[in-house]
Amino acid sequence: MKTYHLKWNQHRLVLGHRTCIMGVLNVTPDSFSDGGTFFSFEGAVNQGRKLFEDGADILDIGGESTRPFSAPVSEEEEIRRVVPVIEQLANRISIPISIDTNKAGVARQAINAGASMINDISSLRLDSKMADVAIEYGVPVILMHMLGTPKTMQTDPTYVDLITEIKAFLENAVDRAENQGISRSKVIIDPGIGFGKTLEHNLLLIKHLKEFKTLDVPIMIGTSRKAFLRNILKDPSVEDIDPESAIVETGTQASVAAAVLNGAHMVRVHDVANTRITVKIIDAIKNARNTS
Repeated sequence: MKTYHLKWNQHRLVLGHRTCIMGVLNVTPDSFSDGGTFFSFEGAVNQGRKLFEDGADILDIGGESTRPFSAPVSEEEEIRRVVPVIEQLANRISIPISIDTNKAGVARQAINAGASMINDISSLRLDSKMADVAIEYGVPVILMHMLGTPKTMQTDPTYVDLITEIKAFLENAVDRAENQGISRSKVIIDPGIGFGKTLEHNLLLIKHLKEFKTLDVPIMIGTSRKAFLRNILKDPSVEDIDPESAIVETGTQASVAAAVLNGAHMVRVHDVANTRITVKIIDAIKNARNTS
């Protein structure tokens, strides 16, 4: 696997030989997993520190749920949720903090508070000023594929050729970012598991993740606790199972292992401690060389 070196401000990430772990911190009342659990300031700060202590390489903080059929919140509300948490954590942890937002105003305030990456599920499409913020502060951006918006993306998602279409979308997203002035060396792509995809689409994306290597940028993938895993694992008579249950965590780790073996440089997860164990083993397998 090719190794990528991301260097910016005081941060440095080496992506390739060892899988990078991004820990998820949802400062929201309604995210599909842990929604409301860390909505209080103290709860969010404590969880952020725990993810850091558990071994996260990046902390991804979001103040707006992007679960299927969710409605957007105002820029002001999103800032109110995330900025105090980022200010507090930036002084307590040494890893980069990523702001999970599609609003340039939120990204700017988050970076001023101590964040140093932008994770934009819209790939810079929903706010024309987002690229300007990334360029001004010199921070990396994560560009994700999404069909529609969170409110519409799971309404009969359809593709003629899944991999080809998503790969073309991400290629265009990277080109657009470069044309706006963002260095390719600061771009990470995410095929968007669960964002306008059926269960079968998600499985095929993980299975064929190597197809995205030709875009020559690091690949992030987020499968943690998502509905496609729960739908595979649940009893047919049950509508859903608890995203935070042990069975879903086991399923998450299986999907993480498959994604890393198939080319993911970074995984975005809720449980960093378990993921560290998984990627340590999978990285060892992936990097094994025949010396006989």
